[in-house]
Amino acid sequence: MLDLIRQFGLLVLGGVFVWAGTEHFLKFGAVAAQLAERQFPAPKPMLAAGSALEVAAGLALAIGIARPYAAAALIIFTAAASVLALDFWRYSGAERQSIRNAFTINIAVVGGLILAGVSDLQ
Repeated sequence: MLDLIRQFGLLVLGGVFVWAGTEHFLKFGAVAAQLAERQFPAPKPMLAAGSALEVAAGLALAIGIARPYAAAALIIFTAAASVLALDFWRYSGAERQSIRNAFTINIAVVGGLILAGVSDLQ
């Protein structure tokens, strides 16, 4: 039963990345424009590469293909995206709080990815 719960958790965690990456592709123009507005470096190629990584590594994590590597790729992606796109320290007021909340959630996701990455190594 515990293994089934663990598998479900990995499916959900990986699925979130598949969903997000797919949504970025479906709304590519709008997301790229938002990134450009926030002075994100090379927004279109970075968005395409990041979204492809989210889908591929998220799927690998969800279905159990090379989970430690998929988790490591998503940890690096999430950390880099958080620093580059959720730079709350540049803002103030409600906008700062909103962006900081998203940044904090991403830190928790990194924690979950660390656990996911080592789950097959026990």
